[in-house]
Amino acid sequence: MDLKDHRKKIDEIDEKLTALFLERMAVSADIAAYKKERGLPIRDPEREREKLASIMDEVSPELQSYMRTLYLTLFELGRAHQHRLCATRSDLSDRVAAAIAETPKILPDAPLVACQGVEGAYSQIACDKMFRAPNIMYFSTFDGVFSAIDQGLCRYGILPLENSTAGSVNAIYDLMIRYDFSIVRSTRIKVDHCLLANKGTTMADIREIFSHEQALAQCADFLKAMNGVKITACDNTAAAAKMLSESGRKDAAALSSSSCAELYGLDTLKSSVQDRGGNYTRFICISKKMEIYPGADKTSVMAVLPHKPGSLYHALSGLYALGVNINKLESRPLPNSDFEFMFYFDLSTSIYSDNFMQMLVRFEESSKMLKYLGSYTEVV
Repeated sequence: MDLKDHRKKIDEIDEKLTALFLERMAVSADIAAYKKERGLPIRDPEREREKLASIMDEVSPELQSYMRTLYLTLFELGRAHQHRLCATRSDLSDRVAAAIAETPKILPDAPLVACQGVEGAYSQIACDKMFRAPNIMYFSTFDGVFSAIDQGLCRYGILPLENSTAGSVNAIYDLMIRYDFSIVRSTRIKVDHCLLANKGTTMADIREIFSHEQALAQCADFLKAMNGVKITACDNTAAAAKMLSESGRKDAAALSSSSCAELYGLDTLKSSVQDRGGNYTRFICISKKMEIYPGADKTSVMAVLPHKPGSLYHALSGLYALGVNINKLESRPLPNSDFEFMFYFDLSTSIYSDNFMQMLVRFEESSKMLKYLGSYTEVV
């Protein structure tokens, strides 16, 4: 037999598989109707385990992993079909539906917004990109921004989530676990770090450089070339520029934005000293109240999954079955836990998609704990 003959045989088998799959899904629909009538849960873990165990007994060891993957996928597709037919709802999906209906059509023009840092910070630049004329209240720490939202001091808060060079801002993910909030919008800011100094300072004069730890990480190669120069981390890039200006020091410099040079009367010794030209930071806008504005096509959730093999696969396969794309998957250790992790997901799906509510229900089903962080659009 040549390759053509083998492929013909595969095609004949696939025709049978297709017919059997359609038959299986039809029976799955009958089961959905039965469960819906009697108020039974869609997922039956005990039945799935028994079924999988009986199948494994009939398969050779070298093919067991393939057969397990096949049947786990079939189980997932069957559950997705049943959830759709039963139009399964939950308290979370009802609250999200209410937020979609009650949120105004557009963001307010001039709300009170919490930002970390001082005037000229990248958070302020991101804030100006999201709102027409925001009133900004500055806080020295990220915790302060979260606290301001939590206590109702400010309606919105702007926070950096990740950078294309230095990666995720871990402090933000850890604070996300502690606070209740909702993401209402996001944006990406092109980050160009400049080496700023007081007037009259030369490169040869510099003995110390100040900036935020993320900016220092983004300019690692440049800083390595500054032999013998002390590197000092501070709360914010703009705060570093302001502190330098107020100190009057002629032996120090700050890594900050070009706007801070004019703002604080500093000279730009070198421009764009970050390691990569395409250096972007993603910022999120958070609120205390759940707000979901029209056109939202990104959803973020945090989930604690069962601490056992296959739990992450179960969550991911549910998204795959619904055709939901995962843009980001991050894990952070849970405080005071025995090696348990909180998983952060960024998902692409429109709030108007038929699969959106089912996605939320399925996530709740597969998680020990689910924290819905919001659905939103990203400002370009």
